[in-house]
Amino acid sequence: MSVEQLIVALVVVAAVGFGVARTVRIIPQATAAIIERLGRYHRTLTPGLNLVVPFIDRIKDLIDLREQVVSFPPQPVITSDNLVVSIDTVIYFQVTNPKAATYEIANFLTGVEQLTVTTLRNVVGGMDLERTLTSREDINTALRGVLDEATGKWGIRVNRVELKAIDPPSSIQDSMEKQMRADRDKRAAVLTAEGQRQAAILQAEGEKQAAVLRARGEAEAAVLRAQAEAEAQAMRAKGQADAIGMVFRAIHEGRPDQHLLAYQYLQTLPEIAKGDANKIWIVPSEMGKVLENLGGLFTPPKSPDT
Repeated sequence: MSVEQLIVALVVVAAVGFGVARTVRIIPQATAAIIERLGRYHRTLTPGLNLVVPFIDRIKDLIDLREQVVSFPPQPVITSDNLVVSIDTVIYFQVTNPKAATYEIANFLTGVEQLTVTTLRNVVGGMDLERTLTSREDINTALRGVLDEATGKWGIRVNRVELKAIDPPSSIQDSMEKQMRADRDKRAAVLTAEGQRQAAILQAEGEKQAAVLRARGEAEAAVLRAQAEAEAQAMRAKGQADAIGMVFRAIHEGRPDQHLLAYQYLQTLPEIAKGDANKIWIVPSEMGKVLENLGGLFTPPKSPDT
């Protein structure tokens, strides 16, 4: 084989190898390849081993079919009460039609961003600041509905839209903080007053119940003391009556004479005189007879013979 033939053979082998290399295309998982044949869309390659016609077919784009997360920079939005707020958004989307994402729009990321900004301004423009700050879920739902409908012809499905932050102007933030502090102080004062009122009511109820219980206890104690005193007086009266009866029976059974009675009367006089209030003595009219009887106590009895 001559040198010229060897060179031709090497060129042919290189051309065949290059053609085979251009014929076989391996597409990664979760990726789609757009194939153009002679400048026109031909087909979409799926993941795995694919064969194309070299020098006629070419891969225009590789499209990622996984869900993508894109965070857009803060956008100034004017609310219905003419306040400018800065809103950060995060879009979760996925390419469902690689052909439409390639040919229906030049750059679908830029299209999604601009559509998000305009839709956000339309949605927030119909809300005041307070509602904007408290209605994130409503804004997310409205954005998702509009974006999903508009990007459907681009072969894109918007799965979620989230608002990362809604930042009002610094002056508005200061006013809101002051208002929040005032509201908290007001609620605290109301709760404190309510607590004091409840405490006063409970204390008054407790004092009322305590007074009722004390009065009831004192009344019962007075009744019990009166009953005890009555029973004691009855027992003392009965004891005195029994004592008087016993003395009376003893006197009658002993048959005392006048001399004994006079002697007992003299013994009783010192007891009468012991009282500090006894300043006046009343002498009975029979005192002379009593003294005569006392004198007779010391006179010896006469014998029968005298």
